[in-house]
Amino acid sequence: MAQNREFFYRRLHSLLGVIPVGLFLTQHLVVNHFATRGADAFNKAAAFMEQLPFRYFLEIFVIFLPLLFHAIYGLYIAFTAQNNVSRYGYFRNWMFMLQRLTGIITLIFVVWHVWETRVQAAFGADVNYDMMANIVANPFMLAFYIVGIVSAVFHFANGLWSFFVSWGITVTPRSQQISTYVTMGIFVALSIVGIRAILAFV
Repeated sequence: MAQNREFFYRRLHSLLGVIPVGLFLTQHLVVNHFATRGADAFNKAAAFMEQLPFRYFLEIFVIFLPLLFHAIYGLYIAFTAQNNVSRYGYFRNWMFMLQRLTGIITLIFVVWHVWETRVQAAFGADVNYDMMANIVANPFMLAFYIVGIVSAVFHFANGLWSFFVSWGITVTPRSQQISTYVTMGIFVALSIVGIRAILAFV
């Protein structure tokens, strides 16, 4: 019974990491990328997202709660996993370790980012171009955001590879190798989008 429960939790953890959390990450990066077109373009994109119907319902039940479960169970996996990269230097072992490490970094980053944006908005601050520009005006915070963005994107892209395996989509070594190339391509593409977006606020 305990094994069945853990199998279910791991499958759910994997699913929520892709849908909806991974899709939200992608959408969030795309919206932020409007900053490369200037303050007005970003503010309009952000305002559009703010005015979505049922926004609070979507934020709570489609983003916050799935993210909370993914984060909590992810911490359990990270601190109970047996990493063996010192003994077996296989590529996937390194990806396994980096998945856990970037998960912890991403969690710290997301909590801080939510505090600086959504929580401040609840106290009356405007979430706009100027807010982000003020945050990343500090070189330390700019570096922190770049590391956080790259960690989040890697965690999503590599987690997508694991999702394909755990859900029986890629079962052969060849399909898993192709999936590695595809997911690493996604990592590079989204990292470029995210870094260009954050640098546009500087």
